[in-house]
Amino acid sequence: MVVKKKTAKVEAVVLDQDKLDRLIASLSVDGGQDGVRQLAQTLLACLELAEPVQQIQLVKKAGSQLEALGEEQQQQHGSLLQACLHTLALVYTSLQAKNPLRRASASALSSVPVWLQQQTVDCLSACLSDLLSGPASDRYPDITDSIAACLDGFPLGERCIHKLLPEVLQFLQKALSEYIQQNSGLVGRHVAQAQLMQSCLAAVKTSMLVVQRSQEGISAALQAEQDRCSLRSTLSGLLDCYVHILTDEEFIQSVQSTAGMAVVLLIRSVMGSGDEVAAVVCGLLQGSQQGLDSAPRWLQQSCRGLSAVVRPQGVSLYLCHGALAMLSWKGALPGPQWEQLLLLVPHTLLELDSSIKESSTAMVVARVLTLWSGAALDCLQGKPQPCPPGLQQSLCGGAELQQRLLEHIYSHWEHPLDGVRHQTRTLFRNLLLLHQHANPSACDPAEDPYITQLTHNLLGLEWHMRGKYGSLGCLVELLGAEYLLGIQPQLPSRLLGLMGDQTLAPYASDLLERLFVSHKAQLAGAAGEAAADDWMERWHQTWVTPLLQVLCRARLDQTTYILDYFLPKLLRCNPSSLAHMVQALQDTPPCSAGPPGSRGALGALMTCLRAARAQGVAPSPEEGLWGGLVPLSLLRQALVHKHDQVRMDALGLVCESHRSTEVLTSQEMDLIRHFLPANLNSQSPGVRQQTVSLLKKLLCRVKDSSQLLQKRLSQERDQEQRDRDQHTLEAYKEFLRWLCERLLEVLPPGASFSTCLMSLHLLGLLGQLFSFSTGPDVFALGEVVTSAHAQNVLYCIASNFLEVKQLASTLLRRLPPSAVGLQEPDRMRCVLRAALDLSTSTKPFDSVTAAHLLNLLLHQPDLPHALLLCAQEQGLAFQPLPPPDAPAAEALVLEVNTLAVIRFLLQCLQSEVLKAESSLLQAAASCPLYGRAHCITAVLQHLDTGSLSQTEQWRRLVSDLIAVCYRMSDVVSPVVQSSSPEGLIPMDTDSDTSAGLQRILQEIQPRDTNDFFNSARELETHPGDDHTHSETTHTPALDSTGGEGYRVTAQMVLVCCWRSMKEVAMLLGQLCQSLPLHCKDATAHTHAGLITEEQVEGVGLYFRQQLLQSRHRGAFELAYVGFVRLTDMLCRSGSQALQQLPSRWLSEVLEEVKSSDPSSKLCATRRSAGIPFYIQALLSSEPKSSSCSLLKMTMRELTALAMPSADKNTDSSTVPQVHALNILRALYRDTRLGENVIPFVADGMQAAVLGFTSPVWAVRNSSTLLFSTLITRIFGVKKGKDEHSKKNRMTGREFFTRFPALYPFLLNQLEEAAATVDSDSGQVKLHPSLFLLLLVLGRLYPSPMDGSSSPLGLAPFMPFIIRCGRSAVYRTREMAARALVPFVPLTQLPSTIHTLLEELPAEPGPRTQQNHIHGTLLQVLFLLRSYQTDSHRPLPAGSGISKALRQRMWLASRQNSCLVTRGAFLDVLLCLCGPKFSLLDGSEVGELREEALAVLTASELVAPDGPSPTALPGGTQYLLGLARVALSACVEAPELWGGAPGRTGLLERLLLSPQYEVRELLLDGLLTGLREEEEEEEEEEERKRRPPWLDETTLSNLTSLTLHETHPQCLAKVLQVLCALSSSCELQWRDGAQILSQEEVLLHLLSLAQQSAHSVELHCAALTLASRLVVQLVTSDPERASAVSCLAQWGALVCSCCSEEQPAEVKLMAAEVLVGCTAALLTSAALPLGLSATLSLWRSLFTLLQDEDQEVRDSASDFVSSVPTHLLSTDVAGVSVCPPVALDLGTELLCRLFELWDQVPAGVLALTEWLLGDEEGDDDTGAEETSSLDEEEFLFEKGDLNLWAEPVQWVKLLHRHLSSLSPSQDPGPRDLDQAWLLRLSAQAEAQALASQQALEALPALPQFCSTMQHARLTLQHHRASLATDVLERLRQRN
Repeated sequence: MVVKKKTAKVEAVVLDQDKLDRLIASLSVDGGQDGVRQLAQTLLACLELAEPVQQIQLVKKAGSQLEALGEEQQQQHGSLLQACLHTLALVYTSLQAKNPLRRASASALSSVPVWLQQQTVDCLSACLSDLLSGPASDRYPDITDSIAACLDGFPLGERCIHKLLPEVLQFLQKALSEYIQQNSGLVGRHVAQAQLMQSCLAAVKTSMLVVQRSQEGISAALQAEQDRCSLRSTLSGLLDCYVHILTDEEFIQSVQSTAGMAVVLLIRSVMGSGDEVAAVVCGLLQGSQQGLDSAPRWLQQSCRGLSAVVRPQGVSLYLCHGALAMLSWKGALPGPQWEQLLLLVPHTLLELDSSIKESSTAMVVARVLTLWSGAALDCLQGKPQPCPPGLQQSLCGGAELQQRLLEHIYSHWEHPLDGVRHQTRTLFRNLLLLHQHANPSACDPAEDPYITQLTHNLLGLEWHMRGKYGSLGCLVELLGAEYLLGIQPQLPSRLLGLMGDQTLAPYASDLLERLFVSHKAQLAGAAGEAAADDWMERWHQTWVTPLLQVLCRARLDQTTYILDYFLPKLLRCNPSSLAHMVQALQDTPPCSAGPPGSRGALGALMTCLRAARAQGVAPSPEEGLWGGLVPLSLLRQALVHKHDQVRMDALGLVCESHRSTEVLTSQEMDLIRHFLPANLNSQSPGVRQQTVSLLKKLLCRVKDSSQLLQKRLSQERDQEQRDRDQHTLEAYKEFLRWLCERLLEVLPPGASFSTCLMSLHLLGLLGQLFSFSTGPDVFALGEVVTSAHAQNVLYCIASNFLEVKQLASTLLRRLPPSAVGLQEPDRMRCVLRAALDLSTSTKPFDSVTAAHLLNLLLHQPDLPHALLLCAQEQGLAFQPLPPPDAPAAEALVLEVNTLAVIRFLLQCLQSEVLKAESSLLQAAASCPLYGRAHCITAVLQHLDTGSLSQTEQWRRLVSDLIAVCYRMSDVVSPVVQSSSPEGLIPMDTDSDTSAGLQRILQEIQPRDTNDFFNSARELETHPGDDHTHSETTHTPALDSTGGEGYRVTAQMVLVCCWRSMKEVAMLLGQLCQSLPLHCKDATAHTHAGLITEEQVEGVGLYFRQQLLQSRHRGAFELAYVGFVRLTDMLCRSGSQALQQLPSRWLSEVLEEVKSSDPSSKLCATRRSAGIPFYIQALLSSEPKSSSCSLLKMTMRELTALAMPSADKNTDSSTVPQVHALNILRALYRDTRLGENVIPFVADGMQAAVLGFTSPVWAVRNSSTLLFSTLITRIFGVKKGKDEHSKKNRMTGREFFTRFPALYPFLLNQLEEAAATVDSDSGQVKLHPSLFLLLLVLGRLYPSPMDGSSSPLGLAPFMPFIIRCGRSAVYRTREMAARALVPFVPLTQLPSTIHTLLEELPAEPGPRTQQNHIHGTLLQVLFLLRSYQTDSHRPLPAGSGISKALRQRMWLASRQNSCLVTRGAFLDVLLCLCGPKFSLLDGSEVGELREEALAVLTASELVAPDGPSPTALPGGTQYLLGLARVALSACVEAPELWGGAPGRTGLLERLLLSPQYEVRELLLDGLLTGLREEEEEEEEEEERKRRPPWLDETTLSNLTSLTLHETHPQCLAKVLQVLCALSSSCELQWRDGAQILSQEEVLLHLLSLAQQSAHSVELHCAALTLASRLVVQLVTSDPERASAVSCLAQWGALVCSCCSEEQPAEVKLMAAEVLVGCTAALLTSAALPLGLSATLSLWRSLFTLLQDEDQEVRDSASDFVSSVPTHLLSTDVAGVSVCPPVALDLGTELLCRLFELWDQVPAGVLALTEWLLGDEEGDDDTGAEETSSLDEEEFLFEKGDLNLWAEPVQWVKLLHRHLSSLSPSQDPGPRDLDQAWLLRLSAQAEAQALASQQALEALPALPQFCSTMQHARLTLQHHRASLATDVLERLRQRN
């Protein structure tokens, strides 16, 4: 995207009148044609003009006149020439820096001839000198700019600066001193502070520029005697200012950083560039006086501030930056001190590195380190003389400095800041280069041991570490791709596998690009010209083949980013790969769909073509074939494919093109016509977004190419070309009109939310790009829009979805006004009435509808008149302003209308507030206040408040609005501020609120009951009754006596209250944010505005009260939104008083928190309610670029409060502590504070951990919440279900580098906790913080890059964690084992495991401590698992692990009485013996397996004797451990266990085990194995084979379990196993010795399915297996099948599983069943189930295709692939299609089947019955009655809504197919069932009549007030009329 550069604003030159008069007088001359006079006249004309552009032209003209002057003119017109030069100089110095007029005058002055230059310099110097002498401080920035401009490419200006050097430096020193002084007085005024920082930065930069350009002048002046004193004192003053800025932390980083450079520059300017300079800078860096000895005395004194014992950390950082940026490092170094300085800089930076907390400082450190590496490289590359050997040695790989720098890289390459990661990568690259230059002897880098070790380490790292990718990229850059591919050939496919992860995809694709570009260059270079095909084939094998495999087979969500990041780069690198891809994919058979959930070959083909076309690689579409590459039929299939992404890729291929003016072909338009109908109703937001985005590209192409065609038409001579262009434009017009009609047609009442959204989005695009004009436009789309269409769009505003409302409102403003018809008075009044009624509705979303309608009406000039009529109807004394004169500007109409609407709503609101003050209950029921307030806010939002004409009226209105807001708040606040607003239980004793609350409660409930929670209260208002409420204790129906009754629940009152609070907050926030402020600025100038400072401060105090006292979450969260708007405005306001409010309020609230106790009004429950929100809003108003002083102060105070205090448990200390913990939690969670809170994380963590030691529950609770927030803040948001995934962890080094303060804290806490865990005494002692400590430590993980040199080493933690494994608490032992893993380096892991095993007792003894044994075994187990996943290689030989285990085998045998430790020992054994890739070598693992089998054979599982082990603790885990060993030996890997003797017996033991857990484990194992085998067979496309463990006995055991298993989960698993087996072999059903028939089994399964409704899993498994049997029965013996009685029962059961209210799992199962029986039952010519049952199944299938759950719909749509191919057209046979297309195809197919079955007459009547909605009709009326009762009673109950199905479209579809079916066959009267026909006709007529009457009975504009009812009745009427139409035709044929 091209961003236009901001053009500088041109302003005319403005001089004060006195100067101007003098100049004009000096330039006034009588006529004459010589050069100087002409010049004077030009300048005079320039001064008299006020138009800046003309002034620029005249100044340029003056410049060319100056250039042409001859030397003789000097004598004749000396004074006049002087005046001219003076004028130009004055113009130059009086303008702003970026004004183009200034540049023009500089150019004119530069063009003076040589003889005149000195005079010009004198003039300019005089003007500049005037400027510098005693200016006002507000002119400082302009003068600084002028000085900088003189040095910016303006040689004469530079001479002036040299001439005025002392004055210029004095001015800059004075400016800086004043800025420093001002800064201390601006605390809290962020805007003023930010401006001052900008000025200060400019002054420092300018002073540097002056010093840099005037070095010779400074040196000369300092050496000369006379000037020494003044210049030296000026320089000394400047240096003092720089030092002050460096050491004052109130200055922002950019200013301090620049000051650091300025200090070094000044020292260099004074001292030259010898060795002494380096010595002085070294001294400053070390903060010592010794190095300064060689500097002049005055310099030493000025630098004393930098040598203080305690100086801010930043000082040495900025000085390092200065030294690197301001000293020259190129070439040879001047002396040893320079060498020392070069090595001192990184040491200084690395020391800082471990102590900095702010991310912004970490960013500077990273940048300076990169700068240093660049400077070091410059030194090493210096040619003249070799680098000093000491330096060379220090910079070589493997040296201590290199190691420390690498450690810095490893701990920062995962830093949250992008910039830090980027700098770290550059530093890594520079270190590699430094190593190469410092070690020139190593010729081949690939053989360099340092590089090789580094590469292996990097490749060994986890792939989720983002830093790894950039570092490998650097290696590729320096060593080439073949080097890495040689070490790890699987790299390409490994990286492609990572592309599914959004966080890693950009990094992986970047590395892949470097690899394949480098690989291509290497291959091409090595092969030369001759063998291009060979190397290209090899390149394709390496890069393209794995890509295609991933695209075809991986899940779609994993391949999205390949399309976004990788494919385009690959095609850019090698465009010819496209042909290779297409060929490879087309060779794959088209129906090979790949695994479920993948895109298959067709999808992969679309992806590749789309990427190629977008890159401009693929040719444009030509006749029939896409660039000769793909048949059009394939593209049509892809556009309606089942998978979203395949459809999107195909659409992208059609829509995206490299040129935006590429003409659309007719084929492309046809493809869109094919795509759109099936894709308008998409449930996925991502797909909708992509569709709209792609179609926008297409429409932009239409627009751009049509403009091109029109241009060509006006210029083209060739008639044939003109005809072609004209034809294309006609095609465009037809296409756009079709699109517009199609989109408007799908918006009738009842359209689904997703269709409305998509259609409105696309219509909005059409309006935006082409406009709906009805005039003589090329496309004239307005003609397509009928009045009915426009009304449908208007009714979309009634949708419950906010986005639909917004899009419809926007679209209505674009549609032709004649179609919308709001200008007609009656229509306008009708809509206005509807809007005003909705604004008092008790349903919250109605008020949003009202607001949108009002905003539509605001643009109608006659609105005030309509309002007047409404006011008269309601009896309001409302008088609008007189309307503006007829042709009024739109802005004025809008203002007058807005004013009228707000005044009207305000009057209504005032009267309603009055009602509410007398009875809140009545208000909640009849006119909840929030609707009106919402409408006022919404109407205000659309007004441009900057240019209002009726200011007096607005001011009055604003005062009234603020007053009514306060009154509203007073009415409802007793409820939201009560102690439990959600329940409204009167527990408040607070005298202020209790009276008001009691009155409200009095209204809501009778005194003796609590039934107001569920039962509605009725209010009866009798005519003439003075009392506003008479209470009844019963709940009758609506009042029948003619009075009005309201049904009110406490829920309604609460909603009324909190929503009113919300709207008050939003309205007040809107007023403060959008209205101009009436205030005086710093110069006492008054800005006339609409809202005063007092009002704004009052609003602030109101928000403060609400946030600190509300207890209802909805109320305070929304008050917070309004308050944020206010705080934003305070910061930006011009008023000094308002700018200081946030800091004042903040210190007040912190004081209040500190002194709070139980009697305080602050809410101490509900996570401190609104207090954290209040503080958050105040802090987030502080600009990000400021020094964040408020945040730092707040965090320090809160952290101090949150720490446990000495007077621990008094209320006066715990309440503030709870508040502090809650507020801290909110601040750490606030994303807007972002990285600024990171420096305080360590303190927060300490407070949270220590808070756990408090005896007070409230403190512990708040500490828990804070702790979990900090875990998320440190380790990131959880990115998956795996609690222990490495994505949410970091290496120990990185953790302690980022939070160094936690190292000693966690270590001390752990030591303290570990001392309490010993379980020898048998007592359980739980240290409160132990759990937290282990949780944090368990989140760390080891890295192979961790060096042992780090001062933050992890070794000290190990003994304490190991000790925690002795705890008597099981969970603690487990967590200790998990936490130990990161603290053991991979290299030391085998020895640590051995040491732990040696601690276990070798034989049983009396003093055996089972807790110790269990803790140790768990630690061994976790370490082994970690080694298994990270190392990928076996344990080193001779580790002694297997020997130690075999010596302690008694632990797994019956000698060990503790079952828990037996189980743990078995787990360790299985970890070593189970996997195919074992950690031990062959002989060792063989011996262990033999021992394990011996233990298994002797165990209770195989040889039970005595009582069951499950009675003892840990018995079940022990048995499961044994079962896992048995499962591994028998099923998973029997070949490893020597065929496991007695396998069948073992399996039988497990299957018949009395413990259901053992049976379930075994069945799970069998099921997993069967599924894996099935996947392998699918991949290899082999015939199904019988699993090796399945013999007759096992099968017989499984089938008899079907009949006798009692545990539901186990039974479900048995059925699933048998179901999986039934697909590979014929099952023999046995029950012991008895053989069962299929009918018997089927009956048993069906009764099981009917009785198992309580267990979804069992229900699904039984019905799936039964369905398999039914299909087998029908296919094997159709004759017998029709006789089987239970088929009808099966059909009914399947149909019942498809209804809307069933769980998704059941519906998914039903879909799979129906798809499975499509060929055998649904489409069979024999009609095995009979017509009625088959039709029921078809109907169920169609119900599933319209289900709300996308997965269910997708699953059901698979039936298309199962239909026999001869029944479908060729282009869809065997293809996966999306549900809407499947629905259409299914209905068409059913009609075709009626003909095949010879059942057309019955079929037509059955489908007509569907069309009428047979059963649904009755349901609808019932639903209607109940809904009218429920809607008011339950505000939030939505009922069972299917938001996706569109009955209207389904009815149209049915009718279309019915119409095509009935005429084709001519049924005779004998064929039709006359009674059925008559019954249907009568039903249709009755339904049409009833729905028509019900529609007429609805109120006016029912689409808004009873939307659902209106849509339902319209649909019923539509169904009835279509059915009548079909039946009428049938009767006529009869």
